[in-house]
Amino acid sequence: MREERRPHPWQVPGHLETRADHLTVDSIDTVKLAEQQGTPLYVFSEKRIADNIRYLRSAVESVHPRVKICYASKANSNMAVLDAVRRAGGEIEVNSGGELFKAKTIGFRPDQIVFNGVSKTEEEIRDAIEFGILAINIDSLYELEQTARVARSIAKRANVAIRIVPEIITGSHIGLQTGLLSSKFGVSPSQIEEAFKRALEAKDAINLTGAHIHVGSQTPDPQPFALAFAEMWKFLVSLYKKTGHRLSHINIGGGLPVNYLSDTPMADEIDQRERQMLRAELDPQQVLKAALEEACVQGEAELLEGLTIVFEPGRRIVGDTGLLLTRVCNIKHRPETGDTWLLTDAGYSLALSMAMYKWYYHLISASRADEAHVTPFKVAGPLCDSGDVYFDLERGARLPNYRLLPEQTNVGDLLALLNTGAYTLDQASQYNGRPIPAAVMVKETGEIKVIRRRQTYEDLCMQDVW
Repeated sequence: MREERRPHPWQVPGHLETRADHLTVDSIDTVKLAEQQGTPLYVFSEKRIADNIRYLRSAVESVHPRVKICYASKANSNMAVLDAVRRAGGEIEVNSGGELFKAKTIGFRPDQIVFNGVSKTEEEIRDAIEFGILAINIDSLYELEQTARVARSIAKRANVAIRIVPEIITGSHIGLQTGLLSSKFGVSPSQIEEAFKRALEAKDAINLTGAHIHVGSQTPDPQPFALAFAEMWKFLVSLYKKTGHRLSHINIGGGLPVNYLSDTPMADEIDQRERQMLRAELDPQQVLKAALEEACVQGEAELLEGLTIVFEPGRRIVGDTGLLLTRVCNIKHRPETGDTWLLTDAGYSLALSMAMYKWYYHLISASRADEAHVTPFKVAGPLCDSGDVYFDLERGARLPNYRLLPEQTNVGDLLALLNTGAYTLDQASQYNGRPIPAAVMVKETGEIKVIRRRQTYEDLCMQDVW
């Protein structure tokens, strides 16, 4: 009797699977896809995006009836991705005038948009006020005065929320933590009451609609969310008792994690704390329950009645919806060290977090997907930069010192970096004169749609003047 094959640890039934030894995405053969579109190639799943949004909404609405899932568009602002988010019932968070323009162009309504950022220009603020968005999340006392000034100049009130720094540390990478006094984000706790006071005094220009917190990205446990909510709630209760002013929404930011490790054999090669962060899986229902319990503990829970709770997930919506296909272009052996190097056509210019944060994206063979991944290889990209490697040159804990692939992996084989849906395409660059590759979307219908055309050499020169 034939033994039933165990699923791969990275496999996601109905999404990432194998067929005839090839990796498939939503039943599409990635090897054939790469032959048709070339490599490197970004691949996204429309169905996975929609499923993630629907799951998040269902989970949090089971705890609180009025929620907004404002997708953090900085994670991936491709227009087809934004359209998939909108059609699945998501709203949007923007961080620049350009992202606001994209949101308006793709069809998001004003009441579906919140605007973050530490350094908004007057033009950006004016555009947001004129469009009448849900909230400009105010990042400083100066920005509050700036927003009031711009609003008066166009004779229209600005909807604003005050971003509070909760001073809460998380288990995430320090560069991804945004709720600390050492970070650049938000109004200091000692200035919150003054910010509320100035906002209410400027009623001709400012409509104080909400408060905002955000502890950072890839937060591995619910406690920081609850503690940050408690800090915010304290200020909101004080505001109500002193002025009678009730907000229409509270924004608890993003930070819900994506599991980048699953039970892959490489997990044991990563430091325990780093491993805990990278394989975190938080139930959004649990996060919201923990946060709202803080309101009940501190009192005035009736203030939650009529309030809309805003989430700003980015990574959690698109992180596991994408992968990056890359081909092995060269192979070399180092007799002195015993290493075999695989050189690919995708470097850190297409997945910047690998260099910036030593981020781990699981690597598999797309063309030999069912073969045992047990042979160690040194894997590196094509850039003329010694840091363009799929491991940590400093031999730290953030990346394994090698990658496990099938023994016969060789030139021409197709590899796949998984869970690259967030912060890769938007951060891609033309470093070393390498055109940014194409991106395709596997539609829910099964159709393959090019959602970003592959750049040409001519594109490398288009913005230059000589």
